[in-house]
Amino acid sequence: MQTPVVHRFMPALVEVVVKIVGVLERMAAAPLDLLIRLWLAQVFVLSAVLKLAQWDNALYLAAHEYPVSWLDPRTAAWVGATTELLGGLLLAAGLATRAAAFALLVLALVIHANYLALDVTLLWAALLGWYVVRGAGTLSLDHLIAPGLAVSPLPWVATALRWAAAVTRHGAPVYLLLLRAWMAAALLLMGGMPSPGHFSEWLPWQSIQMAIPGWHVPIAVLLIAGLATRPVALVALLATFTAMMMDSVRPVEAWWPLLFGLLAMQGAGSWSLDALIVRVLRDRYPQLQGKPAFSLEGLPRVVIIGAGFGGLACAGRLKHEAVSVTLIDRHNYHLFQPLLYQVATAGLSPGDIATPIRGLFRDSFNTRVLYAEVNGVDTAAQTVQCGSLQVPYDYLVIATGASHSYFGKDQWAPFAPGLKRVEDSTEVRRRVLSAFERAEATEDAGERRELLNFLIVGAGPTGVELAGAIAEMARHGMQKDFRRFDPASARVMLVQSGERILPAFDATLSRRAQLALEQLGVEVLLNSRVEVIDAGGVTVNGRRIAARTVLWAAGVVASPAARWLGVPADNAGRLKVEPDLSVPGHRNIYCVGDTALSLGWNGQPVPGLAPAAKQGGQYVARVLRARLRGNSLPGPFVYRHLGSLATIGRKAAVADFGVVKLSGAPAWWLWGLVHVGFLVGVRNRVSVMLDWFWSYLTLRSGTRLITGGPSGVHVAVDSGSSDRRVDPVSPLARSLASLSPRERERG
Repeated sequence: MQTPVVHRFMPALVEVVVKIVGVLERMAAAPLDLLIRLWLAQVFVLSAVLKLAQWDNALYLAAHEYPVSWLDPRTAAWVGATTELLGGLLLAAGLATRAAAFALLVLALVIHANYLALDVTLLWAALLGWYVVRGAGTLSLDHLIAPGLAVSPLPWVATALRWAAAVTRHGAPVYLLLLRAWMAAALLLMGGMPSPGHFSEWLPWQSIQMAIPGWHVPIAVLLIAGLATRPVALVALLATFTAMMMDSVRPVEAWWPLLFGLLAMQGAGSWSLDALIVRVLRDRYPQLQGKPAFSLEGLPRVVIIGAGFGGLACAGRLKHEAVSVTLIDRHNYHLFQPLLYQVATAGLSPGDIATPIRGLFRDSFNTRVLYAEVNGVDTAAQTVQCGSLQVPYDYLVIATGASHSYFGKDQWAPFAPGLKRVEDSTEVRRRVLSAFERAEATEDAGERRELLNFLIVGAGPTGVELAGAIAEMARHGMQKDFRRFDPASARVMLVQSGERILPAFDATLSRRAQLALEQLGVEVLLNSRVEVIDAGGVTVNGRRIAARTVLWAAGVVASPAARWLGVPADNAGRLKVEPDLSVPGHRNIYCVGDTALSLGWNGQPVPGLAPAAKQGGQYVARVLRARLRGNSLPGPFVYRHLGSLATIGRKAAVADFGVVKLSGAPAWWLWGLVHVGFLVGVRNRVSVMLDWFWSYLTLRSGTRLITGGPSGVHVAVDSGSSDRRVDPVSPLARSLASLSPRERERG
């Protein structure tokens, strides 16, 4: 029996809405809270400063303009000025916020009752009342010191904190209800509702009619009911803010956007139709509360190997399906490989481009994350072998990506690391930065030249980006860092066996990219074949180039998935798949990403790009959903090429979208936006943007750290001290590296 469409899509829709609201709250609630506090504080602090500066005038006003019957004028003036000054400062800092807000609230009400009944004092009072009930947000001293106060030996503090929490828990819903009713009453009074006598003096109806002309009745009804409160408040906020920007309102109406913003962030509270609808939805769809929506016993088992772009896309599309999903990866994080070169060149830290997998599926009750390394697949028993662990499957999705390929010259690997893993990026960073440090320490000018020679093999996007980043760091990021040499003297070489760099791009863009690299000082060696790589350098077209740092960006080979399944593979290790991305002879096994050889790009092989892997994972999820529901299967997989991007350096990049081709600064900005958008997780996006912004302004990077030890050899010395590590590019290390393993064991 098929599940009704509404029951399949309603949880997903509600979950999306909840996530959007959660993101808005995390991003905007704290800044809005701080803005409201500062806006209120400046009013009272400024008033206090003016009174203290003109004290005689303040005494006159206290005695004649707004006398308080139960206080003499001098006392009233001192109390008022002191309350405004101290209360305003404490409110701005978020320190003892409830007490400060309460004092200012009483002052605002006294002004309104004993001086002039103005809308602005009512709006102050409404906002201050919220801080009495709720306290300050996360951007406050109260929030900062609360954990320490809770366990401090100060008397009554723990009790006061418990009382404050109780007031928030029980008082906030009541206050939000009263606030909505109060605002709705002002809107209805503005619309012509009979005036309730003197009570109208306590409703800010005069100012709201300028801020929201014509929308008062529907907004009032929705506010009273507490229905769609957040979007209604957001619309009202935009309307009032627009009116304020157009100078059609007076300063008093400028307080309304803050009040509507408060409702937009906090919602209607538990006494509202919104809360009732949420409770009904949670009872109907338990997964919205983090509870299983159904039992996983007896459900089809989908095993996904690899948590790259393809694996995550497939698992994400299945999290609402009646299936049991197991996601296996040998790492506990998802890695954004396109930005690995930024880690390798000290532009970003590894944590900026990696996200823990479990956190991504925390709310997906039908998804199990397994940290393990796959070493085989038993297609007869339908199990995935992870050491001694056997993981059974009904459907298997292989998204295991690719690793470096040295075209049969695996002995080059120790001397020319590639860039596929976090460990690779930190090792490349160590080698690059260590070369500069050793160049500072050496007394030999010849050795310094070799240390400052950087050679990258392969001029695809990774090689081009590596070369540009190293050249830019040497010429702009290390000024004045060294005393014995100029970092700008570093020689960066990019070796390409073909006739142009970026062969997947349009020829015009390739030439522009090469010109941009050469302007950075990169030497581009075309039609150049690497023949030998060792600890001392590289032989290119018979010519020896002494370079202590050699990086590999020339080729990749697919994972051993073809060997696991016992099916043939092409020269790059990819296994050919059917049009629906299934493996020939295995209708319940699918392969996506770099491991698959699919002809879904107008009859051409699908490129090994992140968008291709994501599209493949999403497509397989659609196929599985159709098979599980008994629906008609989608058509063959068709890759939609969204374009190719590569960055060269500061404000230099190329973008190829077929008809549209960009280069220079526009392509650079587009490259940054696209890569930030593809990152997984809001924290990573914000962190990367801040790091890039800082680097752009200062030409400095905060991640130039040399971590990990050199991969050298240990040689005993006669000094009696502990073993001394020998640099892998030193003459001794080079001679040892040339020995066979048996010879090294002998001596």
